[in-house]
Amino acid sequence: MKSRGRGRQPSARGGGPDPIDIHVGKRVKLRRTLLHISQEQLAGDIGVTFQQVQKYESGHNRISASRLYDISRVLNCPIAYFFEDINDDTVGGRQMPTARDVEGMSEEAAGFEADPMQRTESLELVRAYWRLHSTDLRQNVLDLLNNISRRE
Repeated sequence: MKSRGRGRQPSARGGGPDPIDIHVGKRVKLRRTLLHISQEQLAGDIGVTFQQVQKYESGHNRISASRLYDISRVLNCPIAYFFEDINDDTVGGRQMPTARDVEGMSEEAAGFEADPMQRTESLELVRAYWRLHSTDLRQNVLDLLNNISRRE
């Protein structure tokens, strides 16, 4: 299988955009439109042309990690948001090794998936907590959550 540059492997669809790139692009477009932000506004905020945003949203151009970070900041959402709802149908039969298939990994893939700190809900909770300016109020919220969780 011939590479298309910088280690990129052709998609399962035979040379078209990768299904994951398409999914991430759709999630960028969904979030942008929900916030009533134009392609031009997003482009200006992240330092690209609106045509580049169009290519990101269609999946024709991959979004680098640093650019995805910038987009998540502008669209006020965690990076994980862009990968939510990916399933086997989304990836189109992509064959990739999992952490269990790779020797030398210190933890099994299942351990990563079960980490509650990787969930969007946890990130939202942490962000909401740190938006509270009062140290006393933050402590009260923490005490309340601890009391509730002890009773469960």
